[in-house]
Amino acid sequence: MSNIIIPSSPADIAKIKGAMQEISNSYSRQESEREFVKEAIMDLADAVDVPKKVLGKMARIFHKQNMAELLGEIEDVEALMEAL
Repeated sequence: MSNIIIPSSPADIAKIKGAMQEISNSYSRQESEREFVKEAIMDLADAVDVPKKVLGKMARIFHKQNMAELLGEIEDVEALMEAL
């Protein structure tokens, strides 16, 4: 048997159950948002004839606003590859 102490207080049990329900609700929202993003990218790819892979990368860069950082990393990789 493990070292977990099972709460016996009705208040603690209710607190755990409430937290588990809120966490489950959060997971459901995350799944729905991922599905929305997937469908939005798929629809956009069909509409503008740009590959889904490219649109997905663009979406992440747009969200994170990290284009300059990525270009710097690519330059570093390019320099290393040229050294080989």
